[in-house]
Amino acid sequence: MAKKAVIIYGPPGAGKGTQANLLAWTKGFVHFDTGKFLDLLVHDKDNQQDSEIAEAQKQLDSGELVTPAFVLKITADEAKKIGEANFNIAFSGSPRTLFEAFGDDRNKGLIAVLEETYGKENIYPVHLVIDPQKAILRNKNRKICSICYTAILYNEKGHQHTTCPLCGGALRTRSVDNPAVFETRIKEYEERTAPILETLKERGYRLYEVDANPLPFDVFADLKQKLGL
Repeated sequence: MAKKAVIIYGPPGAGKGTQANLLAWTKGFVHFDTGKFLDLLVHDKDNQQDSEIAEAQKQLDSGELVTPAFVLKITADEAKKIGEANFNIAFSGSPRTLFEAFGDDRNKGLIAVLEETYGKENIYPVHLVIDPQKAILRNKNRKICSICYTAILYNEKGHQHTTCPLCGGALRTRSVDNPAVFETRIKEYEERTAPILETLKERGYRLYEVDANPLPFDVFADLKQKLGL
């Protein structure tokens, strides 16, 4: 069976990372979480003397997108390694700009790298569609484990968890989930990421739209059905 590359898009709070994790846990995909990778990279104390990484940290913590050329190099290199090892791959919200996706005269975009590694017919762009108010609620209350990065499902009737149910680590709020930077993240998504979807359709890709408002396991059932998994 041909290996697959699934690219999951949607606004902040749509559940991109959760769905990519479910593909990894149940369908043998490698979830390359660009946001998590960058978060770990820029907040690693051993990297603080690197001026490029220090600038990336400022951008990430403010809600802005990290410099596309910096992100493109990271994601393209890792995607090629994963594909050449014959693994399925799932991206959650990446590539995030037209440049990261399609490159320019001097830089090969991630889509081209995936086409070379997986074949265009095995690339599946997914759009998670969600009520904006539900997305805001999820982001406002999102907690993740400070040790294993497990995301804790928000329960509107009360957050019962004080530690990670998987490893027992302390929970924290990601810098990018701060309500003060949420509007910036939404604006960045609408202006810089959403146009990728239309460009993919113009280039002959089928866009798989999935309702992201239900609970994650229901969303995943719909995702699997639409992707034939």
